[in-house]
Amino acid sequence: MTAAVPDAPDPLEAATRATRSLHGLSTELTARVPQLLEAMRSVGTGLELHSTLDRICETAAELADARYAAIGVVDDDGDGLSDFVTHGVGDDVARRIGRRPDGHAGLLGALIREPQTIRLADLSADPRAAGFPPGHPPMRTFLGVPIRVQGEIFGNLYLAEKNGGGEFNDYDVHMVRVLATEAGIAIGNARLYEAARQRERWIDGSVAVTTALLSGGDADDALTVVAEQARRLADSAAGIVLLPAEEGGLEIVAVSSSGPAKWLGVVIGPESAVVQRLMEGEAVFLADASSDPRMLNRLSAAYGPAMLLPLQSGGRVLGALATPRARGARQFTEAERTLATQFASQAALALMMAEAQRDRERLAVYEDRDRIARDLHDLVIQRLFATGMMLESAQRKSVVPAVQEGVGKAVDELDVTIQEIRTAIFALQQGPAEAPSGLRTRVLREINMAAVPLGFKPAHRFVGAIDASVGDLTGKNLIAALREALSNAFRHAEATRIEVVVDAGVTLPDGTRGVRLSVADDGVGIPEGGRRSGLRNLARRAESLGGASRVGPGIGEDGGGTTVVWEAPL
Repeated sequence: MTAAVPDAPDPLEAATRATRSLHGLSTELTARVPQLLEAMRSVGTGLELHSTLDRICETAAELADARYAAIGVVDDDGDGLSDFVTHGVGDDVARRIGRRPDGHAGLLGALIREPQTIRLADLSADPRAAGFPPGHPPMRTFLGVPIRVQGEIFGNLYLAEKNGGGEFNDYDVHMVRVLATEAGIAIGNARLYEAARQRERWIDGSVAVTTALLSGGDADDALTVVAEQARRLADSAAGIVLLPAEEGGLEIVAVSSSGPAKWLGVVIGPESAVVQRLMEGEAVFLADASSDPRMLNRLSAAYGPAMLLPLQSGGRVLGALATPRARGARQFTEAERTLATQFASQAALALMMAEAQRDRERLAVYEDRDRIARDLHDLVIQRLFATGMMLESAQRKSVVPAVQEGVGKAVDELDVTIQEIRTAIFALQQGPAEAPSGLRTRVLREINMAAVPLGFKPAHRFVGAIDASVGDLTGKNLIAALREALSNAFRHAEATRIEVVVDAGVTLPDGTRGVRLSVADDGVGIPEGGRRSGLRNLARRAESLGGASRVGPGIGEDGGGTTVVWEAPL
């Protein structure tokens, strides 16, 4: 038997009419009124949306004495399901069934297109039915009732398999209709509460990002905070921050995911259609990143729904933020898209403010370096040169050979010192844009730059064909690791001796050829409970390339100090 029961246009009127019809109908129906009232009370308890849906399913099943119950939540487009909550289907059965229905076909799709109360004696005989997937439990009797929230269709409440083998009767229809009306009110309240909480979470995330970016700490750590907050707030499988690359396109500079950040440092070229749209300030929303032809398969194969948002402020695009979900996960709602776009704008503004702050700090550093360079050239070198001339004069006047030899050595040492100071002056006056391209030369430049704040020049040694063997991406990360290690030695180690070794002929633990950077000092070592953000940065960079980073004893007495080892495959 198939019965379609027309619904009243107004849910409140339907509830009132259904409730009035209870009077004087039957003893059975009258006896079930307390059960209905208890069900309505239960449905209205609590404000969390998903638990409310679970409670509605359970209450409806008890009220209509059904074995199975479900709620299909209609998506924003109104032609499918964005969520499907069940009762009576165990986890093992759900795993066997696999993917939940999307509402695009079959009886569920028909109920979305024509929301009305439907009662079936045998749903498999209905021409709209599309059958069950493998592993699905058998179902025969069926009752479907639409749920309206503030006059709009929210979804449908489904009941199946009346206990005892009977069919759903008119009393069940009346009861479930009243319950569906109460459910609509409860869902409306839960949605308002959920929306308020969701906005609060995104605002808190924006505050955390702004604080991290403007704290003046490590830039990599701050960008990682952006990725972590975006992943948490969007409930996505990963949070990815991309910034413009020197060669064009966007470079992945921060990744937050459950696995290793293997795509860190990868550049997506400017020819990508997605990159072009992002750089033009347009957001890109993907239903399935793994199958979208605009995406790189090697980057997006594991992901489904995705949001790619420009980090844009004041008409300037600073980069992009990606929050992909796993394949088969639910689509992003319109509210999530709006909140994520606002979050990206706030993060971009914080990025711009942080960039301006770093520019001011950088300018102050350059001005200070210029002053130091002038003082070294105008005062220190001139005095050393004058001292050398006085020593040479004293050497000529002395008649004692030992004195002449000692003074000659002192003059030679002064010449070496003057050359080293001139090298330091050159390093101080050299801008970042003047960095040479060869890896060996870039390593030497970092060492010379570090010599100024350290007060001495670190020793260095190269092994193997550094420039020919090490690729651009690995070389860029190696330089960043060297800069971080030298910075730690200057700021924290109180070292008096540092040795830098770059070896391009090592064999890594997995048997592959690799490059190894080691920076050893004789400082105080790593204190207990000290900050580890720099070491985490080193580890992330190495892991993104398939390598590793570790620390060990230094080159001081009895192993004092620290040795930082950073390695990656060639």
